[in-house]
Amino acid sequence: MISVTLSLFKARYRQVLPAFFIFIASFSAHAQDEWIDYVVAKDTGVLSVSMDLKYYVQKPNYKNLLIVGTEFKPCMKNGFPEPDSLDGLFSFSDSTAAVINRITRNELVGILTYKCLAFDVYYVKDTLGIRENLGTMMQRGFENSELYLTLKRDRNWDYYFTNLLPVNLSEDFLIDHEYLNNLVLLGDDLQGLRKVRHWIYFKNLKQRIKMSEKLESLKFSLDSIKYNRERLFPYELQVSRMDSITPKKVSELTRLMKVLSQVYQARYDGWGTEVIPKE
Repeated sequence: MISVTLSLFKARYRQVLPAFFIFIASFSAHAQDEWIDYVVAKDTGVLSVSMDLKYYVQKPNYKNLLIVGTEFKPCMKNGFPEPDSLDGLFSFSDSTAAVINRITRNELVGILTYKCLAFDVYYVKDTLGIRENLGTMMQRGFENSELYLTLKRDRNWDYYFTNLLPVNLSEDFLIDHEYLNNLVLLGDDLQGLRKVRHWIYFKNLKQRIKMSEKLESLKFSLDSIKYNRERLFPYELQVSRMDSITPKKVSELTRLMKVLSQVYQARYDGWGTEVIPKE
C-alpha cells in the first residue's frame, strides 16, 4: 500500500513537460495500469482526481469509507503543490498508509488535490482505532499540520461511484483530461480564453479545402498547411481559435473536430495550447 501511494504521487506531480507549449496526440499509458487522472473545474478552483478503475468491476467487501488528508506548503497560485512540498506529501501519505495497514485491511481507491489540500481515499474493513492512531501519527510526525478525516459507513461504495468515477468515461475523455491535468500541475487554473490549436490530416487536397472552408465559417484561423508524401494522410491542416479549456468546453471542441473530421474523411490528431500559470 505504501509503495502504491508513493508511486502515484510521484507520477502525478512530476513535471515532465519541458516547454510552455504542449500537445497531446495519442492515448497515454494510463491504460496499462488502472489509475486514471482527471480534473473538475469548480467556481473556486480546480479539483484534480486520481482514481483506481479496477473497483468499478469488482470491489472488496470493505464497507467503510475513509478520507484522510492534510494541507501542503508551498503551493502554487492554482492550489497545486510546488516541488518543495512534495517530500512532505510523500511522507504524510506513506505514514497514513502504514497506520491504516497495521489496523485493518484496506484499499486505496483515489487521491484528491484541491486548494493546497491533498486527500487519500480508502475503503477499510474495520474502523476501530483508526481515528486515534492517525491522531497520534499527526502529533508525533506532523504536529504543525492539520489532519482532515472523514470516516463513515458506505456499504454500497456510493462515494466511489458518485464522487470518483467519471460520468462520461471514454478514451477521448482520458486523453483530454491527461492533458488538462498536466496543465494544472504546471500551475494553470484552466480559466480564461486562450489560443487552442488543432491538427487534422487528409488523404486528398479536395477534402482539406472543404474542411478549411467549414472551419473558417466557425471562426477558426487557418494557421498552416503542409504536405508529407510519406504519410497515409499526407495533407496536414493546422487551425486555431480563442477558446475556453474548461473540461466541458474541451470536450465540446474535440467532439466538434472529430465529427467534422469524419464528415470530411480526415483524421483528427489532437489539440494543444499554452500553459498560463495563475498569477
